[in-house]
Amino acid sequence: MLLSTLYSKMSKDYYKTLGVEKNASKDEIKQAFRKLAHEHHPDKGGDEAKFKEANEAYQVLGDETKRAQYDQFGSSFDGAGGFPGGAGGFSGFNGQGVNFEDLGDIFGDLFGGGFGGGGRGRARSARGSDIAVDVRLSFKESVFGVEKEIQITKNNTCERCAGIGGEPGTKMKTCKACDGSGMETTVQRTMFGNVQRQTACSVCAGRGEEPETKCTTCHGIGLQHGRSTLRVDIPSGVENGMKIRVRSQGESVGAQGDAGDLYLIVHVEADPRFHREGNDIIVHKKIGFTQAALGDVVDVDTVDGKVKLKVPVGIQPGDKLKLRGKGVQTSRGRGDQIVVIQIVTPKKLSKKEKKLLEELDLRE
Repeated sequence: MLLSTLYSKMSKDYYKTLGVEKNASKDEIKQAFRKLAHEHHPDKGGDEAKFKEANEAYQVLGDETKRAQYDQFGSSFDGAGGFPGGAGGFSGFNGQGVNFEDLGDIFGDLFGGGFGGGGRGRARSARGSDIAVDVRLSFKESVFGVEKEIQITKNNTCERCAGIGGEPGTKMKTCKACDGSGMETTVQRTMFGNVQRQTACSVCAGRGEEPETKCTTCHGIGLQHGRSTLRVDIPSGVENGMKIRVRSQGESVGAQGDAGDLYLIVHVEADPRFHREGNDIIVHKKIGFTQAALGDVVDVDTVDGKVKLKVPVGIQPGDKLKLRGKGVQTSRGRGDQIVVIQIVTPKKLSKKEKKLLEELDLRE
């Protein structure tokens, strides 16, 4: 009884550490550990002590045999087949007793490769960098869309060798640097032990072979740095500050992977006549006192050109008139143009005009 109580005090509650119930499934345990590991990983600015606690708990609960022993004896068990770490329940971070295959699955995204010697690491295919370019549009171009010619200086796939790096027709030979595997392996020491990382071979760019004769244009690199001209369709309805992605028009990496993307940053020039609100265009129209009182037909600017607008009798300052289908063009249709009426009061009147107004005596 005394021994049992002592073991209970020495034991650590691994279920509580991971925040799971005692009947939690293996997947639930792994998910709980994954969450805590990302939260407390030292390389991510987390709490190293809590990270070690979570890792220790997972090394036991993530293994069916060790979990069964833990459920029966607690973390202090040190008998045959028990936990090699004694009362601590874990052997530490020297790589002994650690399930690197499982850790590689969980932490591959943190370290960019696999753990240990299990060969689980996979080199990610190369991808060129993205490029951002400013594009200036007039207000009308932003409404209707436009084709723009874009000039950028970047790495392009060599036209002579199509990015392979060899003279056209040359034979390919096995890369000596990686012995044809296309992979380079490096080993990094971490708190888990030795972490193995595999990346694309820097000599053959992951192809596993290299040309016998290098391309005379790119000298085997597969790339040409120069100015490129693209014609890009800017869709209708774009707004200031929008980003338009043009796929695979960024930096090239030759035949070893995909080119990055080109991002067009839209800058719409202001137009003193128009103001955009959603898909509607707002304009202000000044009319005279007589036009407002008696009504009239006036010319109004639109992005399509001038149109005639009927001003009703007795219109008031600030009243809004709608021109349907004269707004911003989008894939869903076209917005409207809203005409805000401004009534201009004359600043100078002739004697005759003053007399006529006095005779009218127009008051509220």
